[in-house]
Amino acid sequence: MTNTVTADFIHVFEPGEDSARPPLLLLHGTGGDERDLLPLGRAVAPGASLLSPRGKVLEGAARRFFRRLAEGVFDEADLTARTHELADFVEEARERHGLPAPIALGFSNGANIAASLLLLRPEVLAGAALLRAMPPFREPPSPDLSGKPILLLSGLMDPIMPAAASNVLADGFVALGAEVEHRALPAGHGLIQADIGLLQAWLAQR
Repeated sequence: MTNTVTADFIHVFEPGEDSARPPLLLLHGTGGDERDLLPLGRAVAPGASLLSPRGKVLEGAARRFFRRLAEGVFDEADLTARTHELADFVEEARERHGLPAPIALGFSNGANIAASLLLLRPEVLAGAALLRAMPPFREPPSPDLSGKPILLLSGLMDPIMPAAASNVLADGFVALGAEVEHRALPAGHGLIQADIGLLQAWLAQR
C-alpha cells in the first residue's frame, strides 16, 4: 500500500491480487479521507486494486471533493472543474499502475462527484456504485452511457439525500442508456448491512 501525492491528490493505492476484478476508485464522503473506504473496498471486492484519493476542498475542517453553497446546493462551476481534475488524476494513475478503467465506489459527496464523472468524463469509468447520491447538476449534460453499469443505493429515511432525488438521478442515467440498478433501502444517510450485501453481489457480476 502506498500513500502518495500525485496531480495534487494525496491518495492510497493498494495493488490487487485478482486481475480479473476491475479496480475500484474509492471516493469518500464529507469529512472523510483517503483511508475511510478502504475497509469497505476490501470487503466488497476482495482482491481488487484500490485507488483512493483525498478530497482537496475544505468546508471548515471537513474534506470534500467540491464546494457547495448550502446543503444540497452545489457550486456547479467548482464541481465541473474538480471533476475534470479528478478524471485527469485517474487517467494518470491508470497509466502509472497499468490499470483498466475503474469502477467508482462513492459515498455521499464522493458519490456525487462520481455521478459527475459519469456525466462529464464517462470514458474514465467502467461503471459506478453510488451510495446516497443526488443529481450533481440542475441541467446535466447528456453523454452516451449505453451499457454503462450503475448501482444506486439510496436510503428511504435519508434526511440529506432524499429518495426522490435519487429517483431523478436513476431515471436520468436510464435515459442516457446506462444499465441502472436502483435500490431504496430502509436506511438513513449511513450505510447498513444491506448496502454491503448488494455491493458485493453487484460487483461480483462486473
